[in-house]
Amino acid sequence: MSLSAAVFCFISLMIIVFGILTVRTSRIFRAAIYLLFTLINVAALYFCLGYEFIAAVQVVVYVGGIVVLILFSLFLTEQSGTRLPEIPYRQALVSYIACIAGFGIIYTIILASDLLPSGQEAKILTMKTIGSKMLSYGEGGYILPFEAVSILLLAALTGSISIAFKTKKNE
Repeated sequence: MSLSAAVFCFISLMIIVFGILTVRTSRIFRAAIYLLFTLINVAALYFCLGYEFIAAVQVVVYVGGIVVLILFSLFLTEQSGTRLPEIPYRQALVSYIACIAGFGIIYTIILASDLLPSGQEAKILTMKTIGSKMLSYGEGGYILPFEAVSILLLAALTGSISIAFKTKKNE
């Protein structure tokens, strides 16, 4: 096994471990920190694959934006030390079965596909090409999805803060 394959396997294992810890912890602050580590490892995976721009976007948008937004809302609503309710055994079992079934379906699809080159020459992507696609609002542009996600995140943050303050007043 080459060094790059070993690093790839290690980073992939870290993504799986921190992903499992994110959904299995009973402390909401720890879940946010585990999510942070998961997203950083995904960015590291992008770096290893040679997609530096996507890795930088991953760090800036997800690590720097979303996780900080989650942590900020936790501290703002004074919910950082809150314990999450225990998951019933039956619900956890159904979740595990659904995860294993989803993994089996994806694994079967990957094995069934030939994943052979299409015969077309690969396009050389430059920063200018990627940047113009990211900022384009025409056909094939991505600026509208980014704007929609930012509005959705703002609405989610506003809703979570209002719900947290309403439950605080009721107590």
